[in-house]
Amino acid sequence: MLLEAVYHRPKLNWCYAYDGRTIHLRIRTKRDDVTSVSAMAGDKYIWDESMEYIPMIKLVSDELFDYWECEVTPPYRRLKYGFLLEDGKEKYWMTEYDFLPEPPKTPDRLFEYPFINPVDIFTVPAWVKDAVFYQIFPERFANGDPSLDPKGTLPWGGEPERDNFFGGDLQGVLDHLDHLSELGVNAIYFTPIFKATTNHKYDTEDYLTIDPQFGDMELLKKVVAACHERGIRVLLDAVFNHSGRTFAPFLDLREKGEQSRYKDWFHIRKFPIGVEDGVPSYDTFAFEPLMPKLNTENPEVKEYLLKVAEYWIKEADIDGWRLDVANEVDHQFWREFRQVVKQAKPDAYILGEIWHESSPWLQGDQFDAVMNYPFTNAALDFFVDGITDAEGFANAIGKQLSRYPRQANEVAFNLLDSHDTPRLLTKCKGNKDKMKLAAQFQFTFPGTPCIFYGDEVGLSGGQDPECRQCMQWDSAKQDQDLLAFYKDLIALRHQYGALRTGRLTFLSAEEGSKQLAYSREDENDKIVILMNNSAQEDTLSVDVEESSWTDIRTGQTASARQGKLEVKLPAYGCAMLKADK
Repeated sequence: MLLEAVYHRPKLNWCYAYDGRTIHLRIRTKRDDVTSVSAMAGDKYIWDESMEYIPMIKLVSDELFDYWECEVTPPYRRLKYGFLLEDGKEKYWMTEYDFLPEPPKTPDRLFEYPFINPVDIFTVPAWVKDAVFYQIFPERFANGDPSLDPKGTLPWGGEPERDNFFGGDLQGVLDHLDHLSELGVNAIYFTPIFKATTNHKYDTEDYLTIDPQFGDMELLKKVVAACHERGIRVLLDAVFNHSGRTFAPFLDLREKGEQSRYKDWFHIRKFPIGVEDGVPSYDTFAFEPLMPKLNTENPEVKEYLLKVAEYWIKEADIDGWRLDVANEVDHQFWREFRQVVKQAKPDAYILGEIWHESSPWLQGDQFDAVMNYPFTNAALDFFVDGITDAEGFANAIGKQLSRYPRQANEVAFNLLDSHDTPRLLTKCKGNKDKMKLAAQFQFTFPGTPCIFYGDEVGLSGGQDPECRQCMQWDSAKQDQDLLAFYKDLIALRHQYGALRTGRLTFLSAEEGSKQLAYSREDENDKIVILMNNSAQEDTLSVDVEESSWTDIRTGQTASARQGKLEVKLPAYGCAMLKADK
């Protein structure tokens, strides 16, 4: 047993309160090195009477490690615990201090979760677990009111460029809510809608005003109210890392220089401000001089932005915020941001844009979730680009799931493309079967899936700005097959709770293979998903205990023989089989 590989800490994703009564414990061991792990757990004040061994399950694995988990419900909300590691006859008891060949005689040197204090519990909005998001880039979704068009607006459907306009607005969204309802989505994420100079609006001029190109506060309220009537939640985009060049405090700084009362609203390295050899003399987003970085430690800046966060929830009844470039803003600001937002609407969803491992932001004091780009990368590597095999894909997914508490994984924002990436169909080089297979994994995976507007009708496009083309509203030019596919897929996710919050277990993910099998299981259903990520048809076989199965899409039945379930799949085919009661 390689004890050097064993890891646990009584914090973060290794030991946390899942709810007011339940504590989750996790431990890491070398892959395939340990046959079983148990938690020895009890109350430190009545150890002898309360101590019990709780078997742990192998939650996930990656290429190096196994990750084990169990739930403990301590009757008095406090816990002393250690671990029993076994490999055949070899046994070790892990304490906070050491590995012992015999059980510890007292609990004094065990790990401890002192008390489940309700205020410390990482609580996420329950509705997100059941949400299917739809991302809307307002300038390109629909032109509902041409009278709002900015000067130089082009006819709908032209070639997208970094600086051109096609007149999309909030009225266009209102006019097409039937499309979203029929599709089955129940949450919208809007890229920025506040006053700005660009078509993407990530250069905010006024955080308290809707861009006139999109409408006004009254129209936004109508959109939000209409969405709520349909059971659709609304997420707005906040750009608090930086402002735009026309933001009034920055204009004052440019005019008055060091004499400006707003000079401490930004991070100035040198006066007068300017750009030398492509590098601004003040901090910016990337090196973009038109997007000066805000000093979120400044009390006035903090007061202004926190007012913005609260204002749109209270005035327009939005359901949460997506936070742009969230990892470059200080943690203390986000802690205060969470307090303000959750006080205004306790079940608001706080989503950070972070492209990498995000544990520091997912401890319950800052974000509910992040945009899950590690998931995106793993899915594209396997389903689209073919640079990993099934084993590599399962390892990448296992690593991603092991990093966060379960409640964070349950509301993770899982996307396959966005306004910042090439479109999924383009990544698949027009192969719809590949696209469908990737989407089927997305929609049968823990977390909330998001569709980038137009993917469901066959929009294509490379890197920005090509991915930001106008939505296709001519039904004759829409891909009706794709549209029907997404409707069916969303309906299945809504129908089966196991696909949303059930336990995920990989059943087959072999080295060198393009075939994948996994299950999603809760107290009501067990669904086995089999995928053939190959250009040739193939037969997949997995070990199961149940004998009778039904395809949840076709209604066709299948039987397992001698504990094996075999299914023939076409190229890039997928079967979803539910165990019959």
